[in-house]
Amino acid sequence: MPAENLFKTALARGDTLYGFWLALADPYSAEVCAGAGFDWLVVDGEHAPNDLRSILAQLQALASSPSAPVVRLPVGDPVLIKQTLDIGARNLLIPMVESAAQARELVAATRYPPQGSRGVASALVRASGFGRDAGYLQRANEGVCLLVQVESATGLEVLDDIAAVEGVDGVFIGPADLAASLGHLGQPAHPDVQQAIREAASRIRGAGKVAGILATDEGAARRYLDWGYTFVAVGVDVLLLSRASTELLARFRG
Repeated sequence: MPAENLFKTALARGDTLYGFWLALADPYSAEVCAGAGFDWLVVDGEHAPNDLRSILAQLQALASSPSAPVVRLPVGDPVLIKQTLDIGARNLLIPMVESAAQARELVAATRYPPQGSRGVASALVRASGFGRDAGYLQRANEGVCLLVQVESATGLEVLDDIAAVEGVDGVFIGPADLAASLGHLGQPAHPDVQQAIREAASRIRGAGKVAGILATDEGAARRYLDWGYTFVAVGVDVLLLSRASTELLARFRG
């Protein structure tokens, strides 16, 4: 593993980084999407049928790509975090973070002692080149990029505290779950939800962190960029395939 996490460095600089969601849970399609040149690619373990081995296969498929893989886990469990870091993930996205205490626990789970509580088995794992990287343990902590998702009314109330936690590199707003939590299930474009999203960007940036979000249409993505979101996922592989195939058939049947 290279010493510097270039994705983490670019986030900290405030660069505008365009991302893409990988939900097909397949290394071949992940490699295809990586060829587009996105800055970052989310390997989704929450709402896609991924497990540790399929995530590993996608990390291997993306290893030669300049696109940074970001692994979204289904839950912020320390064991899952440990396993995912061991197979070589350096950028983690953790859903449903609702308190500063939870965020601090996540930071600890991603760091080796004494800064954290991550279990040590460096000679066995892909992250250290299976023990060939003699300096891995000494620099592993600084190479981890932790992104936390705030996507509920509860999390929104304490957003400033979550964003202020040391070791959290960025805060990602989840529009769909946030809409549901605010009483507008299936309506992320509802004015109340959009206002909350806009205010969240300002609060995250006010805490000295970067704000991220997923948008599934171009208009929303550009609006979020204007509001101060700097790492924005602008598409999802499943949706692109679904929409394109549906539109293709409709053109012939129409």
